[in-house]
Amino acid sequence: MQLDNRLSRQSGGKMKTLLTLIAGTLLAASAWGDPAAESAVTDRNTLARVGDRIITFPQLNTQLNSTAVVGVSIPALGTPDRHRVMLTLLDRAISLNLLYLDALDKALPEDPGYRQELKAYTDGMLAGLYRKAYLKKDIAISEDEIAEYMQRHFARGTVLDDKMRPLIEAKVKKAKYVRHKQGLRAHLRDGMDVKIAIRHLEIEDDPLRSDQQVIAEYAGIKMTWSETKKYLTTLNNSIDLDRRLQTLDKLIDNRLLAKRGREAGLDQDPGYQSALAEFSVTRLVNLHRSRLIAGMEPSAQEIDDYFARHRQRITFNEHRKLQMVVLQDERTAQDILEKLEKGELTIYQAARDHSIDPRARQTLGDFGWVEEGSGFPALDELVFALEIGELGGPVETPAGWHIVVVSEQKTAKYTAIEDPDTRHKTRKLLLKERLNDYLAELRRQDYPVVVYEENLNRLLQEEAQWIAAKSREMKQHPERARIILEEMKALVE
Repeated sequence: MQLDNRLSRQSGGKMKTLLTLIAGTLLAASAWGDPAAESAVTDRNTLARVGDRIITFPQLNTQLNSTAVVGVSIPALGTPDRHRVMLTLLDRAISLNLLYLDALDKALPEDPGYRQELKAYTDGMLAGLYRKAYLKKDIAISEDEIAEYMQRHFARGTVLDDKMRPLIEAKVKKAKYVRHKQGLRAHLRDGMDVKIAIRHLEIEDDPLRSDQQVIAEYAGIKMTWSETKKYLTTLNNSIDLDRRLQTLDKLIDNRLLAKRGREAGLDQDPGYQSALAEFSVTRLVNLHRSRLIAGMEPSAQEIDDYFARHRQRITFNEHRKLQMVVLQDERTAQDILEKLEKGELTIYQAARDHSIDPRARQTLGDFGWVEEGSGFPALDELVFALEIGELGGPVETPAGWHIVVVSEQKTAKYTAIEDPDTRHKTRKLLLKERLNDYLAELRRQDYPVVVYEENLNRLLQEEAQWIAAKSREMKQHPERARIILEEMKALVE
């Protein structure tokens, strides 16, 4: 009990209930927003205010630099692309906070499924923290233990000198640590009667078992089939009763670890509170979003009509990657084409030495990707009639006479609503549009949004100037490079 008593002093030994924890964390800070203070509007780091919540530059910076953000590349510090990405993240944060406030107003935190997920998350976090604290406990070793080890493993009369002593101490401490680790279950269940109802866990009875069936009891707490079947009906646990019982024992251990963690005040750990706040907001928003989308499900006819109205936006036309030479007149073009066909010139040489395109010396005729229907009609017709690697032209456009080679191709897709992939994409776009309309209505009617873009511009400019100054300092003082890099690293942590 020494570990428990030592940890308990961090919070005066007071145990908080889960509902109190939920109430606190739902209003706590997350990486996407904080409850707004009165001074927040004038805070130089404030980027937006959504209802009574604020979004700050450090929050978005942390979000960008510490995790992989879906659909967003991470630009280097001090680059122009960082402004674009931060605006994207700010837009997402505003949407997330709108959904979060709407979820609170609709009392979603009281949803049984959400509360069960939150409890599972808190139990997992606290169990991990307590296990870590238990295993980190300093393990003292005595002279008697060292002497006993020497007696068992060395010949009588062996002298324990200063060189051997650290090695023997490490061996004894490791063996004691292993015993300490193996004793975790006994430590958790000390003085406790844990009962497992094996007769209610028979695999063949799974389809008939009631969700309310009690399958285990410990410390006055009953575990039911409904709260454990997700873990006890995995593939391995559905064919082997012994494995199922082992899994149940681990579930009980995790519950006891979480209980010990709460009793020890580990729910006051700043890292735990931060992670829980983030999970609480994110999970609540995801739950609300999924339910909203379920209520916005379009009919088959609505999907057809949406595709008809937005075909151009949905369809991906064929794209081709070109190498191109542009000549002044037809005679020159025919002459260059003949040399290309005979192998006297490569397309790169022709572009470099003869093309009237002012960029040709840099690009060597690499024109990039073009979309079918996006260029001059005559050139478009030629390009999309060629085989890959085939030389084509010359063809005249207002820009000159063109000789082209198609080097790569991306085939057209999403061209017909009868195609399952096209239908899936169309449905997703329609649902996204409906959700965006819902968010816009929240913004207009329920939760006013104020964006302080001047703060974002200023902060990004200051960041870029700081990075530029540090880069110059590193060039002038290469011996300080490591220190400067650490300073840069600290900026994004």
